[in-house]
Amino acid sequence: MNHWAVQTDLSGAVDSALRHLQETQAPDGSWHGDYGGPVFLLPTLIAATHIIDEPFDRETEQDFIRFFKHNQNADGGWPLHINGRSYVYTTALCYVAQRLLGVPAEDLDLQRGRSWLLEHGGAANMPPWGKFLLALLNLYHYDGVLPVPPELWLLPAAFPAHPSRFWCHSRMVYLPMSYLYGIRAQAPLAPDIRSLREEIYCEPFDEVDYRASQMRCAPSDIHTPFSAGYRLMNRLLNAYEAVARKGLRERANAFVLDHVRQEDENTNTICIGPINKVLNMLCWHFAEPRGERVARHRRQLPEYLWKGPNGTHMQGYNSSKLWDTAFAVQAIRATGRMAEARDTVHRAHGYIDRNQVLEDTPHRARYFRDPSKGGWPFSDRNHGWPISDCTAEGLKCAIALGDHVAEPIAGERLDDAAALILGWQNADGGWPTYEKARAPSWMEALNPSLVFADIMIDHSYVECTSACVQALISYRDQGVNPEIGKRIEKAVARGRAFLLKRQHADGSWMGAWGICFTYGTWFAVSALRAAGLSADSEPVSRAASFLVSRQLPDGGWGETIESCWRGEYASSPDGQVVMTSWAVLSLLQSDMADSEPVRAAVRFLQERQRADGSWPDETFTGVFNRTCAITYDNYRKVFGLWALAAAETRLNAEAKARGSAP
Repeated sequence: MNHWAVQTDLSGAVDSALRHLQETQAPDGSWHGDYGGPVFLLPTLIAATHIIDEPFDRETEQDFIRFFKHNQNADGGWPLHINGRSYVYTTALCYVAQRLLGVPAEDLDLQRGRSWLLEHGGAANMPPWGKFLLALLNLYHYDGVLPVPPELWLLPAAFPAHPSRFWCHSRMVYLPMSYLYGIRAQAPLAPDIRSLREEIYCEPFDEVDYRASQMRCAPSDIHTPFSAGYRLMNRLLNAYEAVARKGLRERANAFVLDHVRQEDENTNTICIGPINKVLNMLCWHFAEPRGERVARHRRQLPEYLWKGPNGTHMQGYNSSKLWDTAFAVQAIRATGRMAEARDTVHRAHGYIDRNQVLEDTPHRARYFRDPSKGGWPFSDRNHGWPISDCTAEGLKCAIALGDHVAEPIAGERLDDAAALILGWQNADGGWPTYEKARAPSWMEALNPSLVFADIMIDHSYVECTSACVQALISYRDQGVNPEIGKRIEKAVARGRAFLLKRQHADGSWMGAWGICFTYGTWFAVSALRAAGLSADSEPVSRAASFLVSRQLPDGGWGETIESCWRGEYASSPDGQVVMTSWAVLSLLQSDMADSEPVRAAVRFLQERQRADGSWPDETFTGVFNRTCAITYDNYRKVFGLWALAAAETRLNAEAKARGSAP
């Protein structure tokens, strides 16, 4: 019996989704979508442009205000990410940002925001990074800022807590932060700042006990409490600040500023992310007022902006273009319609080709950088920071497109990518994000953020490991010399063991960069199948059973960000297209490929599909550091197509086995 016969016009659904994906390709060959979600980023940008006195045009600033108005919660506060609960951190920053944009204190929405803030202890109850930003604005005393002395950079690099051992995102935030802290950078005490001082605290500004509030934070904002180790370290750093010598401080500041300069040059002044982008700009504002370096930073700030239907906001990266494009290519390939999508495929190949990193950064050892040559970044080559899974997905696409384009990426460049991936593998067999782990896991005990988790070292991740295992297998299967083949076999075996060890008792894997168990499980199953496990192997069967146990009555799957917060599956009330697609792609690789749960899920995807081949906007699918949800604007069109295409392939294979048309 043809169980798939219940799926009406599956081929038409695939055709429609493919057309929609093709129609949304950007002229440069990429898929460029919103990578937003965090609400706390835009106030940081507005604070920085206020300090350097280089505001955006009035139309853009009005659109910023529209974003703030739209994302204010009913209780008056603002969330860490869109549709989240209110945080003191974000509420204080959003209030301050709007006042700096000219919204009067009498504005009814600001009055609601101020009431919520004061009810929760005022700005003195912000987490540390918020207090640091207020100190830069002259809205907080540096006595209340957790010490970030630049002298730590002068310690021997072998010191376990040397900043060069931090995860690169934290390192590149700490870098400019330590310079700004070292010089006690502050904006002038202008009238608007004087007014704000009287609006955001529960007591008069000059009566706040800033030293006592240094480690104080509203319970609503605490995800990762200060450890005993961090509290001890903070006491030591405060003691050091009391006796810090001017000469050593100046030497440390000069060291840090040189590293800020090199980061700017390595990334064409884009920087690794939005926070260190604006902090680097502020370093130059205070070091070289009105200088060209400040001007270059200011000219590139719009790269981080996204104008959406509810206002303009700041994204979490300058884009996700390479990442999204790599998945789009694989989704198109899954349709078996590469010839019909020839022009789309050629343009996508061009983007992937142009955005491989072709050289290491200058003096990389001096500036604590790992090799870069052969890698692919999350966004584009100008950004310059290659990532393991982006490199893996780029390599997979370069290999897959080799037979479909006139000028494939040269073999030497594929060799460089594979070598880079091999060099990234951690001692535990897994793969990190940007760099091999440089410090032991206990370093997480020194996390000072309170708001975020897993920010101190570059851990091994299920998704990164899966992508790298799959890429190495694809590369090996093209034919390699025996010595490289042995290295790949060993790396794949260690990666497979890492993934098997990370499987939870219920059969799932937890994702770190997507929400959450459907995401991690799809990645893990895909890698294990590529690495030789059969569809009916015990780990894959357990994963399938887990997924089926979480299927919703409507046939779909859906998770909320609480899965990431709690470390256990948190279901949404209704199915979501992207999470359902991940579940389908997993189940089709298992012994449950021909099952009613899969057919119900495919029906769900078809029923949710619009006439133009698209799917409606739904809940967040991305996350970073386990607490902040993030948008992947292209995921619906990419993964919806990919899942339907994989189901169609399964249907066609069954029909071929029976010797009949599908």
